[in-house]
Amino acid sequence: MFGWDDAHDDYKKTQNSDNKAELSHEVLAGGASFLAMHEFENYQRKEGKEVSHAFAKEALAAMAGVEVDRIAEMNGADYVDREKAKHEAKKRSEQLYDQHYGDEENYNPNKKHPHRKLQQEFGN
Repeated sequence: MFGWDDAHDDYKKTQNSDNKAELSHEVLAGGASFLAMHEFENYQRKEGKEVSHAFAKEALAAMAGVEVDRIAEMNGADYVDREKAKHEAKKRSEQLYDQHYGDEENYNPNKKHPHRKLQQEFGN
């Protein structure tokens, strides 16, 4: 099962790869899902509002797609890998979200801190 350690590792690969053209769509998706969670956390914590799980997952899917495009462009990924990565990033960002917030009634930025891997990487 894809988890936070995997996502963090994939994120680091997308940032530090010497041979960026060799990154698979799975690595692109993992890195994008990690970045999407970071962006989602930052935005929602600034807003300070509770949102439903459904809204959170829709927002994450959109953010993950944007991150795939950004990372894919930096890494020279082709159209097919980019589209595969977008599909996979949506699933992976939802998995990360569920692993960290699935036991809550809704996403409430005032009840739970960002995942430790996000804190470790970005200092949230």
